[in-house]
Amino acid sequence: MTQKMQAAQVEQFGKPLVIKELDIPTPGSGQILVKTEACGVCHTDLHARNGDWPLKPALPFTPGHEGIGIVTALGTGVTAVKEGDRVGVPWLYSACGHCEFCLAAQEPVCADAQFGGYTKNGGFAEFIIADPNYVAHIPARLAAKDAAPLICAGITSYKGVKETQARPGEWIVISGIGGLGHLGVQYAKAMGLHVCAVDIDDRKLEHAKRLGADAVVNAKNGDPVAAVVKATGGGAHGVLITAPSLPAFKQGVGMTRKHGTCVLVGIPPGDFPTPLFDVVANCITIRGSFVGNRRDMAEALAFGAEGKVKADIELQPLSAINEVFERLAKGEVPSRVVLDFSR
Repeated sequence: MTQKMQAAQVEQFGKPLVIKELDIPTPGSGQILVKTEACGVCHTDLHARNGDWPLKPALPFTPGHEGIGIVTALGTGVTAVKEGDRVGVPWLYSACGHCEFCLAAQEPVCADAQFGGYTKNGGFAEFIIADPNYVAHIPARLAAKDAAPLICAGITSYKGVKETQARPGEWIVISGIGGLGHLGVQYAKAMGLHVCAVDIDDRKLEHAKRLGADAVVNAKNGDPVAAVVKATGGGAHGVLITAPSLPAFKQGVGMTRKHGTCVLVGIPPGDFPTPLFDVVANCITIRGSFVGNRRDMAEALAFGAEGKVKADIELQPLSAINEVFERLAKGEVPSRVVLDFSR
């Protein structure tokens, strides 16, 4: 008799997920089966559910790209992991491995990349099929529930901080102190940077202070660009915009110091105006950053294993996923929800 598992699937874009009983999949050649212990819930999962982006997932599909679990079965030819290993199944599910981008460790932009919880079924299920060459290897000192947010929110914010090229002792702005931003503050401080946190919620800014932010700016109070320029003595050397907010993107360029770098991570719909004269005259770099490569993943997890970065998490069962999505859409999730499969 075929064993069954619970999974939450998108059957129609924009509609609630359906909790279904499905067959536990069998790993094929070069695949592994992971028994899910925990899976983080990301704003990208909401975009996937809604079909917001030009490349839409094929229906039905299982979201979730922060799944952490134990390898329980190996397909033929698998040598990269063994049964009993704890791994994460991240956004970068797989890539071709041989194109110009993969060879340059830029595999997230590989034309043949597959994405967990999007083009491949993800972690909102009790078991996940994964590619052993692209799973995250979870350090022994890091619990599954704590590792889950780090394999997406963690690596994304960490890579974004790196992409600003700000050096120890310099200023970085973290714009948006939510699921990504509260981790970005911690990574930046651990990397020796001065942090100015920007948000429109005083509670989140107080949280940023507790995490080590050196200055905070409420973007609803007066001119946030002027406030940042004053707090940082001329603008930040690096600006990381995690907020899915078009005004935050426009403000971020103005907050960037001459010869500084403004990194875009949040993906709100639409376009934002770029002040071309200011960008050219001040030699400002505007750069997109998309997740990170496998080395970035190992580094991001190492900070967590060493206790230097810890996500604020709220545990919920899989059965609560639709309520979690409703709160996420309303901006009512202060940090990161993790689905706990031990419940």
